[in-house]
Amino acid sequence: MAIEQLPESVDVAVVGAGNAALCAALSAAEHGCSVLVLERAPEDESGGNSRYTAGAIRCVYDGVDDLKALMPDLTAEEIANTDFGAYTEENFYDDMGRITEYRSDPELTELLVTQSRPAMRWMRGKGLRFLPIFGKQAFKIDGKFKFWGGLTVEAWGGGPGLVDALSKIAAKNNVAIAFGARAMELIADDQGVHGLSVRHAGRTRKIRAKAVVLACGGFESNAEWRTRYLGPGWDLAKVRGTRFNTGDGIRMALAIGAMPYGNWSGCHAVAWDRNAPEFGDLSVGDNFQKHNYPFSVMLNAHGERFVDEGADFRNYTYAKYGRVILSQPSQFCWQVFDKKVLHLLREEYRIKRVTKVSANTLEELAQKLEDVDRAKALETLKRYNAAVKTEVPFNPNVKDGRCTVGLPIPKSNWANTIDQPPFEAFAVTCGITFTFGGLKIDRQGRVIDTEGAVIPGLYAAGELVGGLFYFNYPGGTGLMSGAVFGRIAGNGAGRRASGHR
Repeated sequence: MAIEQLPESVDVAVVGAGNAALCAALSAAEHGCSVLVLERAPEDESGGNSRYTAGAIRCVYDGVDDLKALMPDLTAEEIANTDFGAYTEENFYDDMGRITEYRSDPELTELLVTQSRPAMRWMRGKGLRFLPIFGKQAFKIDGKFKFWGGLTVEAWGGGPGLVDALSKIAAKNNVAIAFGARAMELIADDQGVHGLSVRHAGRTRKIRAKAVVLACGGFESNAEWRTRYLGPGWDLAKVRGTRFNTGDGIRMALAIGAMPYGNWSGCHAVAWDRNAPEFGDLSVGDNFQKHNYPFSVMLNAHGERFVDEGADFRNYTYAKYGRVILSQPSQFCWQVFDKKVLHLLREEYRIKRVTKVSANTLEELAQKLEDVDRAKALETLKRYNAAVKTEVPFNPNVKDGRCTVGLPIPKSNWANTIDQPPFEAFAVTCGITFTFGGLKIDRQGRVIDTEGAVIPGLYAAGELVGGLFYFNYPGGTGLMSGAVFGRIAGNGAGRRASGHR
């Protein structure tokens, strides 16, 4: 329920209006509290980064019965024609450890993993709908789909559908949302946080609150902070999502003594169309991404390969390869495919706003690769073709071991020769999704200060929580983290506001 006039006081104030924030608001409302969501963006751009995602959510499930609890619309035919497998708690722990090089905070990881299934069922109970990610996470081989990479479920309608559904559910639960309301600073003293200053409709005013939940994203849309914390060159990255995630929540909390925590020099960054706008465009959504690179050869401006495109499923490499692309000359590369795999490319490769060239010979293709050493590119493709172990069968649903031999940079899986026209190439740069550094919280979602003590009345959830992700990120974990820790933070805030400490 959108409001025009800000109240003077509220039980729980939630800063942000994406997945984590709205889950926090709904969780707090379960305690009978008055809840106000403060969204910096106007209504047509609301929802933070959640609105820009594809809606994939990584969660624990032990088999198809768990999935049917989330997706009762699954048909008998779909179940018969699909190998859904399982994604156990052990699988989730293993992925979080391996992908973050075992730096992820153990307590936060435990909560994320063990609460993922209950959080999904809680969301389903609130009225959210989910469906399997056919097409993006399962290829049909011999008449049967097989899911891979631990990612099976997405929100109905993707990110926009998730945000719209959560907003409607929030309204039904008497959660008020103020759009164009930017939180400026926290009202705090030695007893904790008592509210915040908010700029709304051209005026700054104070709102008293018994508890505040910060869930307004990282600092990826702040070029100065990106350069300060991520390093030189990061001011040149494209921003995949909202222009409003400039670190306000982190800044406000640090100003009252909160502990900075996590991988402040790290971020989630992917292959993104080279000519995409500086910030996300909701008319395109997540489709500037280009995630089928495991089936490609990627060439930089020198016409050289620079990374193992097939090192792992894209779910486990895509969030770190954006950084690698940014470090290339002129911050871009070309993804090159041939006819054999074009049918496997996701819909993001078929949109109108795409930087693409096509050719019927490798020589012609090399000439069309703008800003590239064309002779070297042609030589690289020919050397690559000669190095592929073609006797190993190609299978996109598993790490098939179809690799190259003798190249300075190997391709470990899905190495197809680039020799059947038509050839297509797509120019990509780095698109940053969110930053990994943020605030330290405890198991109740309470923000911790630099002395190691709880800041009474202050909670946090979502992308501004530090300590979960280091160096890399398992695909779909962001929305799951937002739901889990949003629910936890909202519960803590609601209990405090209602007197149940």
